[in-house]
Amino acid sequence: MARELVAVAVRFVREYVRASDLAVAAAALFACSAVRSRLSAKPGAPMLWPVFGIIPALFAHLDDIYDWGAAALARAGGTFPYRGMWGGGSSGVITSVPANVEHVLKTNFANYPKGPYYRERFAELLGGGIFNADGDAWRAQRRAASAEMHSARFIEFSAGTIAHLVRGKLVPLMEALSESGAAVDLQDVLLRFTFDNICAAAFGVDAGCLAEGLPDVPFARAFERATELSLARFVTPPFLWKAKRLLGVGSERALVEATRAVREFADRTVAERRAELRKTGTLAGRCDLLSRLMSSPPPPDCPEGYSDEFLRDFCISFVLAGRDTSSVALAWFFWLLASHPDVESRVLADVVRAGGDALDAGGSSMDYLHAALTESMRLYPPVPADFKEALEDDVLPDGTAVRARQRVIYYTYAMGRDKASWGPDCLEFRPERWLDARGAFAGGAESPYKYAVFNAGPRLCVGKRFAYAQMKAAAAAVLARFRVEVLPGQAEAVKPKLNTTLYMKRGLMVRFAAREQRHEPVPAAGGCAIKRELPKAAIERDGSCIQN
Repeated sequence: MARELVAVAVRFVREYVRASDLAVAAAALFACSAVRSRLSAKPGAPMLWPVFGIIPALFAHLDDIYDWGAAALARAGGTFPYRGMWGGGSSGVITSVPANVEHVLKTNFANYPKGPYYRERFAELLGGGIFNADGDAWRAQRRAASAEMHSARFIEFSAGTIAHLVRGKLVPLMEALSESGAAVDLQDVLLRFTFDNICAAAFGVDAGCLAEGLPDVPFARAFERATELSLARFVTPPFLWKAKRLLGVGSERALVEATRAVREFADRTVAERRAELRKTGTLAGRCDLLSRLMSSPPPPDCPEGYSDEFLRDFCISFVLAGRDTSSVALAWFFWLLASHPDVESRVLADVVRAGGDALDAGGSSMDYLHAALTESMRLYPPVPADFKEALEDDVLPDGTAVRARQRVIYYTYAMGRDKASWGPDCLEFRPERWLDARGAFAGGAESPYKYAVFNAGPRLCVGKRFAYAQMKAAAAAVLARFRVEVLPGQAEAVKPKLNTTLYMKRGLMVRFAAREQRHEPVPAAGGCAIKRELPKAAIERDGSCIQN
């Protein structure tokens, strides 16, 4: 009987329904759904279209997507729902309300892990590393990271690696560029600096990105490629990238090749360090994270010690977390200084007053420089947005309902530009907002859920102290010796790139002009070993530009 009814229906459609009729009906249905969606939407929130969700609105604002998103949140009262394309499995809410952020990152932390949506997209690159872990696996790695990164030996070692890189590579490069008058992409140079630094801190090796001639480094290139392809999964429909992964074609094949190169480098480094430990019985001369974890007493939950796979994934996660964030923050910092000479003068005066003893790792020196970096990251946070995935239904403090498996995106870029949090001058670059009446840095009293640049709650960035030490060392060394002159005509070109990290879309082309009087605001190097000595020769450059 059912088959006969279906057959009758098919014959009816063939005989009496034309393709144009179906098209008109579909268009009418789409229009009615769109009107209904618009009428039921939260005032000020972006339109959620039938089938396409928020995607058309995003495409319409690709050139100014961060500012558009911040303005949309302001119009909608700080929170609005979103939905991706049908079949994409992406829906939830976007918020810039500090109370909501505190609820997700602290109050109801257990209900908002990274979630399978995030872990699946980074599985090939990060494996089970801390940046991609939840639950007990995350807690175990968090304890290990906190214990090692806050130890006196690692703090001394990291300060030494920063000083060694600044004196041995970064400053000589800029001296050569200053003498030749050549222009350079500052964002690229800073990415190379932080990659070398983070590899030294994590693996105890010199990646060589700032070596003479600024060479192409296979590991760095593979790491950048693997990161970009992993991030591409977030904006690609799951059925598409999963099909490509199954067939081993296109971007998914490239991802496999790039992650293989990254893991082979990490596996080789772990194996060599393990062999060194067996041969000598100690890694006492090494203070990098890999060596410290390998030689530390086994934790209670891992009586046989950390496996090679654990060490590999842990260190790769650490490199990913620290590779881009500090360099991107510094690039925006120098961009803001170029248009705020009064702030640059005060930063330079701060550096001069500090002399050569001020840049201990994470110390309290150079308060105005510290405030200026903090203010720069308020306006241009290295990670402009992040998200967590709800395990169970929940209601945010502002009354917004969140269903299980939906995502809560907290929009750090908008949070730093919110008048309710920062006042009517929220769009101004004003480091003084972070200082007390005596000129001392007072930002420690600010709520991390209002300034979520370093995340907050139990997942507060364990490398925050390291990041500030790195940024302050580089900024102080550069500003003490050079004027950073941004090439004219870049005001319209310098825009954020649509990415999980707030890169400048086309980099930042600059020249370096030597100051008449130089200072030495860089600490002496620590006593722990790096695998390869950093070359001290100045890097000779011709007049060509370095591009990303």
